[in-house]
Amino acid sequence: MLTKRVKENVLKDARRHDTDTGSPEAQVALLTRQIEELSTHLRKHKKDFHSRRGLLKMVADRRKQLQYLETKDAKTYQAVIKRLGLKR
Repeated sequence: MLTKRVKENVLKDARRHDTDTGSPEAQVALLTRQIEELSTHLRKHKKDFHSRRGLLKMVADRRKQLQYLETKDAKTYQAVIKRLGLKR
């Protein structure tokens, strides 16, 4: 779970305008941060299958958001991929 301060810092870099929390870019950035944090947790707690399921749902959601962004605006998609360090 991300703290409010961490979410604000992630959104500060990814949002389109000051109150943006729903754009695909912002959602992908938040999901990426949550995935990183949960992956770290699962390295330590290998048998936490409930959290693993949540991680898989987040990865699938991020993949859907990225596919949507790629079809709507390829230039923004490339910028998001590069900024977050994702490979595709």
